[in-house]
Amino acid sequence: MWPLRLSAKQQEGRIGEQEALTYLQQRGLELVETNFNCKAGEIDLIMRERDTLVFVEVRKRSGKLKGAAADSITPAKKRRVICAAQLYLSRFPRMPECRIDVVTIDGDALEWLPNAIEM
Repeated sequence: MWPLRLSAKQQEGRIGEQEALTYLQQRGLELVETNFNCKAGEIDLIMRERDTLVFVEVRKRSGKLKGAAADSITPAKKRRVICAAQLYLSRFPRMPECRIDVVTIDGDALEWLPNAIEM
């Protein structure tokens, strides 16, 4: 079997996820899981901030030629993230406090948007 190779876009996405992870950890969030995949979609980062479970969608653009990173979060993408988060939460006997944050990276500018997607 050939080794799995990431496309340039996938590599850029992984780099963005690492930048977001480092940024959030510096602000006190703890990593729970990365790249949670299910039939409904994917969650880039699952973090914990005190007693709150935080699902994080990371969007990275190298520049604004194709639009801002935040503009790439379509209603369909929001639905997929919400469905994936709900599936993840179904593991728990009692639903914990939770929220969905977005981290956008446009070139070198990183912005953390807590509770950016309503469940």
